[in-house]
Amino acid sequence: MANSTIQSVSIKGVAAAVPKNVVYNKDYELFSDLEYEKFVHSVGIEQRRVTPKGMCTSDLCFEAANKLLLDLGWLPNEVDALIFVSHTPDYKLPATSCILQERLQLSKDCMTLDISLGCSGFPHGLHTLSAILQGGHFKKGLLLVGNTQSHYSSYYDKSVYPLFADAGTAVALEFDPKAEPMYFNFGTDGSGYKSIIIEDGGCRNPVNQESFDYYELGNGNKKTRLHEGLDGMDVYSFGIKVAPQSFRKLFEYSAFSMEKIDYFLFHQANKMMIEKIVKKLELAENFVPMNIKYFGNTSCATIPLLMVTNLRDKLINDSLNLYFCGFGVGLSWGSSICSTQNIICSELIEVE
Repeated sequence: MANSTIQSVSIKGVAAAVPKNVVYNKDYELFSDLEYEKFVHSVGIEQRRVTPKGMCTSDLCFEAANKLLLDLGWLPNEVDALIFVSHTPDYKLPATSCILQERLQLSKDCMTLDISLGCSGFPHGLHTLSAILQGGHFKKGLLLVGNTQSHYSSYYDKSVYPLFADAGTAVALEFDPKAEPMYFNFGTDGSGYKSIIIEDGGCRNPVNQESFDYYELGNGNKKTRLHEGLDGMDVYSFGIKVAPQSFRKLFEYSAFSMEKIDYFLFHQANKMMIEKIVKKLELAENFVPMNIKYFGNTSCATIPLLMVTNLRDKLINDSLNLYFCGFGVGLSWGSSICSTQNIICSELIEVE
């Protein structure tokens, strides 16, 4: 079983950055009025933040990290490790984490690492960086998680274009012998890798002339092989199955009381999907915050973005027990239980 406990690491702060540019789905000209009403009722997204041409995930994560370091009072040379989680890197190589080390003016003794994951990326990144810190040899670390997934969307694909939005986040972690344990559960089902995929552009299918040709998907949708493809029904079935399973496995493993959890934070994939998961787990809706209406699906950034947009005052002023769950592309999933105590939570940053 892919369960794990992390000791002696605490979350010290969180920040998030989004593009200032707001796109309203009611203005999407390929939607009829009825299609828009059905989409908002089921998926729940009315507006999204979308990057202008030339703005990358690293730009948003840089702004979030820079603000968080300032608010924490951490000096750049105090950061011993930086992990960047995204599937929208600056380049195929080098790793974007190396570029961010230089942009943030971190020490050259800083360890950097890229993790190529989408919707499940936040729990995976949190575990990886915490595992590095828990031995005490590394004292402070930055977890930068984000995506500019709108870059991969075909405007002519109604199953994808209105869903995805852009965000970059930063979470500060520190070695802390007095910290409460963190608990994790992970899983992967690679047999479903085609459910969310960009077909061309990697080593398996290099870019060629046909990569740029649009082809029909059905229902009037079309895309190229360089755009993201999404099998919505497969992903929906996957999410409502594995999220509750991971939830139950984690609480069984950790023996942590569900009654002690203050908020349950699920990946903001789809309003109906979240509601179905919440119903299966018999959770009270007022303990399950959502921001998908205003920010769309920002892939791996949804959970830390949700912390900033919906829980900022609580994170600053209270001690909280939080449950995180991410699931999606891969197909992969991860969940965690973490405690915070009066942490720094920077105001949401809007980047032009």
